[in-house]
Amino acid sequence: MADLLIRDIDIIDGTGAPRYRGDVLVDGGRIAAIAAPGTAVSDARVLEGENLALAPGFIDMHAHSDLHLLIEPGHFPKLSQGITTEVIGQDGLSYAPIDDAALAIVRRQIAGWNGNPADFDFSWRTVGEYLDRLDAGITPNAAYLVPQGTLRLMTVGSEQRGASAGEIARMRELLAEGLAQGAVGMSSGLTYTPGMYADTAELTALCEVVAEAGGFFAPHTRSYGAGALEAYAEMIELARRTGCALHLTHATMNFGVNRGRAGEFLALVDAALAEGCDITLDTYPYLPGATTLSALLPSWAMSGGPDAALARIADPDERLRIARDVDEHGSDGCHGVTVEWETIQISGVADPVLDRYVGMSVAEIAVERDMPPVAVFFDLLTRDQLATGILQHVGHEENVRAIMRHSRHMGGSDGLLVGERPHPRAWGTFPRYLGHYVRELGVLGLEDCVHHLTGRPARRLRLADRGLIRPGYAADLVLFDPEAVCDTATFENPAQQARGIPHVLVNGEFALEDGKPTGVRAGRALRMNSTRRQTL
Repeated sequence: MADLLIRDIDIIDGTGAPRYRGDVLVDGGRIAAIAAPGTAVSDARVLEGENLALAPGFIDMHAHSDLHLLIEPGHFPKLSQGITTEVIGQDGLSYAPIDDAALAIVRRQIAGWNGNPADFDFSWRTVGEYLDRLDAGITPNAAYLVPQGTLRLMTVGSEQRGASAGEIARMRELLAEGLAQGAVGMSSGLTYTPGMYADTAELTALCEVVAEAGGFFAPHTRSYGAGALEAYAEMIELARRTGCALHLTHATMNFGVNRGRAGEFLALVDAALAEGCDITLDTYPYLPGATTLSALLPSWAMSGGPDAALARIADPDERLRIARDVDEHGSDGCHGVTVEWETIQISGVADPVLDRYVGMSVAEIAVERDMPPVAVFFDLLTRDQLATGILQHVGHEENVRAIMRHSRHMGGSDGLLVGERPHPRAWGTFPRYLGHYVRELGVLGLEDCVHHLTGRPARRLRLADRGLIRPGYAADLVLFDPEAVCDTATFENPAQQARGIPHVLVNGEFALEDGKPTGVRAGRALRMNSTRRQTL
């Protein structure tokens, strides 16, 4: 007997094909059968389709839930969007593989992404052990990328220098081990230290390992501002040279220098695709980005790690040098442009004494305190020990729309789930695609958009049994109302549940029912279990 019959519902199957009406039987965590509407007979529980559509569960190609999945396993911000799989280990910095010394630095450096809970059990050290921890009980599924910056931290350290041949060999070994243990590829954060200290030759050596294992490389490139096209070209050349599949994460063209230039970026991608390169990309449907305040520091100022950076900020001469970089020359941490302080909005702080500044821009704080913005910058970094989170209002709508229309585009929230006022993309990315960009603006058709969010990313992840509604596939499913689905999260009130998504199933079990979490933890780590490369 089947577990569930979803009867007489619009099926959007994840391929991009037109929707059709049908009955869907779920049994044992899988889609057992698809029948003509109203024809399936079963003693199973029946869920009437009514005005809903049925789609494969959404796949978030860029998530920062590495700790949230374990600390808050219900994971309601993502579950309530219909997300049934997330890709974590992003931007070159995460918690596996790890050793004691690197863990101490990583915890501090990305506290603005994930928090830094004092009493949390970080007992794993390998990728496999981390994935085992996820398997102990999470709500959505998760796939993991080996973080290149963490590999460098474990071998080279935090210093700004080239890696020796022996160090590169050790990074390759750690990377191969992580991929063998189930990671789906490698990420990088090439505006974050220490990953940004890697030259192209070092990245090439690592991408060779990823290509051999059949994974993909997901780089946060060296710039999304000044030099953005050159940064993308470097990554595409890596793919061309190594044969490594390339996924350009949170792909965008930001800051004033790139207004209206999405077409130039997409031309680079299309030329490489025509040559046979395997390239995909993801975006979030918002204009501002989100990161940490410390990310705006020039790379030389972060050499040696957090304590070294704080010491430089405290040194008058070094402080002046940093100020010139961020205000006059253009910091590489700020994508090669000078910082526009009115675009930098505080989204979260570690020190509750600083709570009053959340929601204010650095420029506004400077006016209130009657001091230069760069002095506010230094003050917040010091008092909050580099843990301050920010929103960066530097995007352009025309670029966002052009990139999301691309045939290799997928959805990625890049959502940070810490801070008092995080970016609303953590709660609203996927319903915003379906509501604002599909129903209201018509930038994408509904079936096409669902393909962007399901079938296409499943192929990138080489998930042979997810991302489509087909018999035998895992029953990761979302039921939503195409006429009502929308994001309600705002920059002022970001922690708001989306509308129009009443039911979500993960591996055949209700994780969200009638808009409320069930507490069922049916998710698991999705390990790469094949060395055969699959291209799109």
